[in-house]
Amino acid sequence: MPPKKRNSGTTQTKGLKPAAENSSPDKKDSPELSLKKHRDKDVEFVTLCKSLHVTGLVCDRAWTLWKTVQESLDEVPDSQTRLWGACLFVTVTDMDVACFTFTQVLKAVNLNVKQFTALVRKLDVNLDTISTKVNSALSRLEKKYDVTLALYQRFEKSCKKIFALVSDGKERETIRSCWTMFLLAKGRVLQMEDDLVISFQLLLCTLELFIKRCPPDLLQPLYKSSISKVQNPPTRTSRRNQSKVKSRPPEPEVDVQLLETLSKENGCNADEVKNVYQTSFSAFLDSLDLSRSPDFPQVNELDQQYEENYLKSRDIDGRLFFDGDETVLVPKVEISQEERTPKKNLPDEETILIPPQTPIRAAMTSIQQLRGELISTGDQPSTNLDKYFKNCTVDPTQDVLKRLETLEQTFSQRFGQAVGPRCVILGKQRFTLGVRLYYKVMEEMLKSEEKRLSVQNFSKLLNDSTFHTSLMACALEVVMATYGESSFKTGGYNPGGDDPAEADVCFPWILDVFRLSAFDFYKVIESFIKAEPTLSKDIVKHLETCENLIMERIAWRTGSPLFELLKQEHEGGAAEQVETPASFNQPLQHNHTAADLYLSPVRPGHRVLPPEFPATPGSPATSQVPTQAASQTPRHPKSNSLSLFYKKLYRLAYSRLKILCSYLLSSHSELEPIIWTLFQHTLQHEYELMRDRHLDQLMMSAMYAICKVKSVDLRFKTIVTAYKNMPNTNQETFKHVLITEGHYDSIIVFYNQVFMQKLKTNILQYASTRPPTLSPIPQIPRSPYKFPNSPLRVPGSNNVYISPLKSPRMSPGIMTPRSRMLVSIGESFGLSSRFQKINQMVNSSERSFKRTLDLGSSPKPLKRLRFDMDGQDEADGSKSGGDSTLIQKLAEMSSTRSRMQEQKMKEDAEAKKE
Repeated sequence: MPPKKRNSGTTQTKGLKPAAENSSPDKKDSPELSLKKHRDKDVEFVTLCKSLHVTGLVCDRAWTLWKTVQESLDEVPDSQTRLWGACLFVTVTDMDVACFTFTQVLKAVNLNVKQFTALVRKLDVNLDTISTKVNSALSRLEKKYDVTLALYQRFEKSCKKIFALVSDGKERETIRSCWTMFLLAKGRVLQMEDDLVISFQLLLCTLELFIKRCPPDLLQPLYKSSISKVQNPPTRTSRRNQSKVKSRPPEPEVDVQLLETLSKENGCNADEVKNVYQTSFSAFLDSLDLSRSPDFPQVNELDQQYEENYLKSRDIDGRLFFDGDETVLVPKVEISQEERTPKKNLPDEETILIPPQTPIRAAMTSIQQLRGELISTGDQPSTNLDKYFKNCTVDPTQDVLKRLETLEQTFSQRFGQAVGPRCVILGKQRFTLGVRLYYKVMEEMLKSEEKRLSVQNFSKLLNDSTFHTSLMACALEVVMATYGESSFKTGGYNPGGDDPAEADVCFPWILDVFRLSAFDFYKVIESFIKAEPTLSKDIVKHLETCENLIMERIAWRTGSPLFELLKQEHEGGAAEQVETPASFNQPLQHNHTAADLYLSPVRPGHRVLPPEFPATPGSPATSQVPTQAASQTPRHPKSNSLSLFYKKLYRLAYSRLKILCSYLLSSHSELEPIIWTLFQHTLQHEYELMRDRHLDQLMMSAMYAICKVKSVDLRFKTIVTAYKNMPNTNQETFKHVLITEGHYDSIIVFYNQVFMQKLKTNILQYASTRPPTLSPIPQIPRSPYKFPNSPLRVPGSNNVYISPLKSPRMSPGIMTPRSRMLVSIGESFGLSSRFQKINQMVNSSERSFKRTLDLGSSPKPLKRLRFDMDGQDEADGSKSGGDSTLIQKLAEMSSTRSRMQEQKMKEDAEAKKE
């Protein structure tokens, strides 16, 4: 079952059974199933249900789901028992009943975490088997597993440095108790248990406690010498034994020397760990009453309390990591060659070893770099920034300080609600770092503006509350992303129905906290990146993804100022001016800074240049508009922020359309510009269709519409199948589309009832002899932030990726996990057996776990798309014919084999020359 949030710091009721009888909606049905009552089902299936303590209602619904899955699958590659387990998991998650834990179902079907989650997702053959709720539960489980695995691997490594091996094996019992206590602490302290950094800091706190109470003969020399004399265990034991019958003495202060040693050994900031200890870990110890005894907590007592938490959360039993249980083991891979990173022009025997970049090491390194960059930046405005404030017509200093005080209180409280009730102080620490970055970037922005405009009075900008709030939000997003607390689990979606207290801090959480519109936040992103060149590539990519999410969906939510701007543009006679088609094929370079965007549409005292007279790079903003001919109608000034937004929106929209067309319409390349013309027309003239919807929903609808009028056989199910394999997509996009207010349905229903009805006249024009003029194709830059694109998958394979050439210090060999073979083209390749491994990877059985797409052929359409209207295959009710699976697989295999043979022949020829 998916993890359930629990009230931190409270002791759970003892004796909780795996089957939570009171939570099942099937109260009249006994959890004990009988074969007689369920004789219509397979005996082994009912036996599995009985072993997992499910109710009769769950048994019935899971069996119905199994029959549906069985009909949909062309073949059953896995044992039925494993598929039954997957069906039971899906059923109890959708029903939200407490029958079994995730670990219990893993053991029942003999699969590990990764194998089981892959199997569950594999059931989604018709795109409606796995609900958003189930998919979200799987994602939470996978994230928690990944975090716990990384923590255990570091814990295991640390314990070898801390504890000495003794003849009676007592150190193993100590280490097990330490791990169990950490798991218990993490579950009690953190609402958001997948927070890697705070969890790791809690782990160091737990280690500190055990080292202090550990007999010296169990410690390695480094940690034996790290224990201060004040906190020597015998001294504490004597003092506490004397006062046991009296009032309980307070827990001694954290051993700073010991904590610093632990932090230094693990690349962690000692002050942050100390704060976690004093605010969260101490409260956890008090809740367990562990300060009364100087001895180790008993293993049985810790096990009992953790068991209660684990059964209530119904997820993964973290103790199994210590036991080396197969359900939590990483699938075994051959790593003999992977540990060796080829070095240019060196023979195979001289290859060097580079330590792997583990998740924790990467996080600690990123945090150290961020803190290092902000060491010289104070918590107050610098002298230079203060001068800018004083030069303003209206000094913004007091408003800035007062605003930050309010935002800090709001942010820290909401951070505590999301992460853990005792993590408010940690939220304040994050905010302090954010303030330093906020001041630093603001100063750089103003220096750049002063150089660009030759002015020093930025009164209007610096008294703009939205600008300051957006800049602070961006700084905090950088800080949280650096700490690994912000990502994009749902791509900006909020399916609804979730408890706000259970929300994580993934983007766009920060916008909701500050009640900031996504459109206003977007204005600061590019200038922020340019003003802070020390941002890592990962953080820049994170902000770029934030920008894309805003353009795809978040800025189009009801209440966004984007709609008011568009309305003004269209009502003011500047409908064509949102972004002129003639500028599509121009590079994305522009002169707009954050100041231009926040003071848009017109900077005080200046006029905005119309698109006919674009400003040249470096031209001052004071350029005057040339006198227009008397016959021309004066045009309203257009919004800089809206213009740039649409310019980027079009480029993003076309880049995504181009990918989808390459998957599906490689043999009909003439359709791509036609589809783009309809797509672009919709975004410019029918922008209301984007309200509370996603950019890709219009893209898929436009593709289907043009193929229909051009008599190209492309079924909607095929479009959806291809879309599912595109990067950065979410199943919500095609499963949960707004139809009318408060009513959602599939994208096919959206096409029939909304898109086609609105654009029918326009769509039919493309079937006439005089179709509309085609829109110019936007020029797609590699990246507006001058970073290379992410690794691209070789078409037709899940296992082979191509990345831009990196510098030697960024060699692929430093990356982990080592579950893939990494090859750097241009470097010494090593043994010929590596070619064979590549061949095996390309043709591996993993291909069956995910539908892949070859650029030269269309993907296999789904056998049946059950969310189609009235059970029909197509939006308009037309029937479809099925392609031969065998023929398609042979074509894919032939294409892949040909490419690999050509590659090998070239390599052999080069080897002979050498």
